[in-house]
Amino acid sequence: MKIRLIFWLFCAASFASDFITKTEYAKMLYQNPRGIGCDKCHGRGGEGSLISKYRHFDKKTKQVIDDELRAPQINNLDFKTFKEGVLSARSVMPSYFLTDEEINLLYEYVINFNKDKK
Repeated sequence: MKIRLIFWLFCAASFASDFITKTEYAKMLYQNPRGIGCDKCHGRGGEGSLISKYRHFDKKTKQVIDDELRAPQINNLDFKTFKEGVLSARSVMPSYFLTDEEINLLYEYVINFNKDKK
């Protein structure tokens, strides 16, 4: 009896649909891909936001300058620019080591985020 039950549970699990949709997975990636979520810097809908304000000394002018670090808007980018930004190691943005499929899902989520809200 136990063997039959285990067999049927295995069959049911094998043919069951995914536990979450691609959109739900993309939302999870956007909010917390590998530690710090995209939304923490780029905003809930990819509109960009202020990360930090700081002061630094300008050697040329010999003055203390107020400055700020902003994350760019990402919900208006073409896919090539978006992917290059995700994979780029030359910015303040951390590397997430996302797969191509995850990058595609993130892009679709960010581009369609505001469309879904209307």
